[in-house]
Amino acid sequence: MNPPNICVYCGSSSGRRPEYGRLAEDLGRSIAERGVGLVYGGGRIGLMGIVADAVLDAGGRVHGVIPGHLVDLEAVHSGLTSLDVVDSMHERKSKMADLSSGFIVLPGGFGTFDELFEILTWNQLGLISKPVVFLDSRVGGSRFFDPLFAAFDHMMDEGFVNGSTRQILQRSDSADDAVQRALAAAPTVVGKLRTLDVTSKRSLR
Repeated sequence: MNPPNICVYCGSSSGRRPEYGRLAEDLGRSIAERGVGLVYGGGRIGLMGIVADAVLDAGGRVHGVIPGHLVDLEAVHSGLTSLDVVDSMHERKSKMADLSSGFIVLPGGFGTFDELFEILTWNQLGLISKPVVFLDSRVGGSRFFDPLFAAFDHMMDEGFVNGSTRQILQRSDSADDAVQRALAAAPTVVGKLRTLDVTSKRSLR
């Protein structure tokens, strides 16, 4: 049986603060030291390149998955253990999910959040059951994902996300703990419940 892989979602930029790069380096080393493979978006720039290089420098395995139209834009990494060049973003996300036992999220932009929300939705709907961990240590007095977790809480408070889904939103402030969580069994989540409000009920009469 092949060793497991962890998928890492992160930015193709490095961000304004050097702490983000150091966090990516810590994560890459922790993945390699556990004998786990890295699956990621295949680029060599930004946090993507930093985490991949850290795994490779520590003797680990890295599998990149990148759509053909991003080969130049994201500057594909030429030193990976293996690389899939696929036809679309949809195929990229599906391939990364299939190859991975769990997911770790580092800071990033629209692309990172696109990948993240798709995998959260798949877990919520029961299409997969794989842990999702935000690696989110304190930088400059706050944590990158603080506003996002406030939004998650607001969604639940307002009844748009059911409370049991909160369990899939794991959060860690250290690379070693994040890797351990990503390799563990996913939390049990009750499937999404569709609660009809008064207006919805009337529309069905």
